Amino acid sequence: MENNNNMRSSLIPSYLYSTSLTTKNKRTNNNGFMIESPSEPFGKIEMYSPKFYAACTVGGILSCGLTHMAVTPLDLVKCNMQIDPAKYKSISSGFGVLLKEQGPKGFFRGWVPTLLGYSAQGACKFGFYEFFKKYYSDLAGPENAAKYKTLIYLAGSASAEVIADVALCPMEAVKVRVQTQPGFAKGLSDGLPKFVKAEGALGLYKGIVPLWGRQIPYTMMKFASFETIVEKLYKYAIPKPKDQCSKSLQLGVSFAGGYVAGVLCAIVSHPADNLVSFLNNAKGATVGDAVKKLGWWGLFTRGLPLRIVMIGTLTGAQWGIYDAFKVFVGLPTTGGAAPAALPAVAPAPLA
Repeated sequence: MENNNNMRSSLIPSYLYSTSLTTKNKRTNNNGFMIESPSEPFGKIEMYSPKFYAACTVGGILSCGLTHMAVTPLDLVKCNMQIDPAKYKSISSGFGVLLKEQGPKGFFRGWVPTLLGYSAQGACKFGFYEFFKKYYSDLAGPENAAKYKTLIYLAGSASAEVIADVALCPMEAVKVRVQTQPGFAKGLSDGLPKFVKAEGALGLYKGIVPLWGRQIPYTMMKFASFETIVEKLYKYAIPKPKDQCSKSLQLGVSFAGGYVAGVLCAIVSHPADNLVSFLNNAKGATVGDAVKKLGWWGLFTRGLPLRIVMIGTLTGAQWGIYDAFKVFVGLPTTGGAAPAALPAVAPAPLA
């Protein structure tokens, strides 16, 4: 009995992957976790198995690639406001200038590198976050993992984003150049070779440090605040425990938590976002050049209102899509209040 209890107490804290349990369609994996499985279109997925991480990776591709592509018009105006504020003075005038000069098709210029780049980033961001979250929890042990759960969220998301940005950076460089320099290229097919010819292959990674500076704080805020917000919503705002909520309500909570987290992300990462746009737009430009031209106030505020709207919507949609895909394949949604503790193992009857 003592060995069984020790085995239970050594499990990763259940709040990391809490789930909705009903009286039907539920099963127990080898680690003792209960996982609702409404359809299992790809077969049973055990938690933390290669199949589990593959599912999270696919969910990340869908959540990041599709959402970033959908907000390409907003991103296009935002980048041009950062690069040429004299011409693109406001959100409304920015859309007007683009419509007048490039027509409706111009609003989706650069959508291919956006789709490919952020799909690759999403795959690494969500897949590796799930991996590092469990890895750091195992290193910390059950007691410390529960005590320092926010630090685990921060460390896991930061580690994942370092890898994700390496995947994103080349496409981000081409995207910014295509979007902010009319006539440079029509899209990825001609923009990538033209960029490499002008800057060299290493030029695709010229913006990697500012990209890390933008994306790592952004992702740390995105994941840690989301996990915390969702937990608080289930604790204080939802009139019943998560395990009694419908899947549609849980996905609504995921979107709401993601939207609030996205607003915080936009504010934290905006100065670095301005730097990324500036450096990828001008050949040979430095951080000092950006600060000199934009000024410190401009670095923190230029394009910020539009980015708050864009990133809030984007992040909310990403968490909604990601958790919807997890539900689709039979996995629990992310975050929320911890389920009830596992019952103690009853002693075996004496012979």
